[in-house]
Amino acid sequence: MEMFPPFEAHASGFLPVGDGHDLYWEVSGNPDGPAAVFVHGGPGAGTAPTYRRFFDPSFWRIVLFDQRGSGRSRPHASVEANTTAHLVADLEMLRHHLGVERWLLFGGSWGSTLALAYGEAYPERCTGFIMRGIFLFRPAEVEWFMTGMGRFFPEAHRRFVTFLPEAERDQPLEAYLRRLNHPDPVIHMPAARTWCGYEEACARLLPRDEGGESDGPSSLALARIEAHYMAHGGFLRPNQLLDELGRIRHLPAIIVQGRYDMVCPPNSADDLARAWGACDLRIVADAGHSAMEPGTRAGLVDAAERMKMRIRR
Repeated sequence: MEMFPPFEAHASGFLPVGDGHDLYWEVSGNPDGPAAVFVHGGPGAGTAPTYRRFFDPSFWRIVLFDQRGSGRSRPHASVEANTTAHLVADLEMLRHHLGVERWLLFGGSWGSTLALAYGEAYPERCTGFIMRGIFLFRPAEVEWFMTGMGRFFPEAHRRFVTFLPEAERDQPLEAYLRRLNHPDPVIHMPAARTWCGYEEACARLLPRDEGGESDGPSSLALARIEAHYMAHGGFLRPNQLLDELGRIRHLPAIIVQGRYDMVCPPNSADDLARAWGACDLRIVADAGHSAMEPGTRAGLVDAAERMKMRIRR
């Protein structure tokens, strides 16, 4: 299925959530329809208008927001008071602010992590889940990102590691974290561009190019906040998301997973689907990690369409 044609938000604003953070939010689609909230990835990636288009605007009340430090939220690229517990509380505060009783959680990659964490904290506020590129923040998943992807993208991993002085290459996460948190842009921006370039190079079945850096205003937020969360185990207890799955197992869930997702390999999606039981896991045979690859994009639109029949207005 194709994405819906572009459409505009009809409301937007900033929500103060404490600790000096203001979250950008917007609402589009049917003001009286069932609510669906898009939970972006990264952490630190932010949202974009294109993400509205996964949803039928005549049916859904579509909520997009930028998590702490991400996108248009303020302050930019901040890791102060930025943990999973903070983000879960922010989601619940946003739900109250918008007057939403219950909503569908739609998230990919880190967005799947946060959607699950929120759902397990507030199961009574969820109607269901659509997820992509499952990331459960287990140590092996973080280790795969830091080193394992290099088995398939050795050139990208070599650029990622050799950016660092040779003496620091055995502990790349700690070395990048120091640079990304350095106050001087001369230090933190090259590290951010190289970190994001590594992830970008591994994110698609067919890589866009051979470049080693990713530039743009979102690079620092994505790299700094991702490294911050990885260094702290996602601010989750070991195996927390699978251990607490019983709180949401009764809710409908659809997973759309790229077979060749090198950032979040399919075994995590399989583990989650088997633990869930009634979860509908759809493997896209010709896709990597990106939500915008044709097969994954179509699968997500179809999932939102099928969810219309599985939730109550």
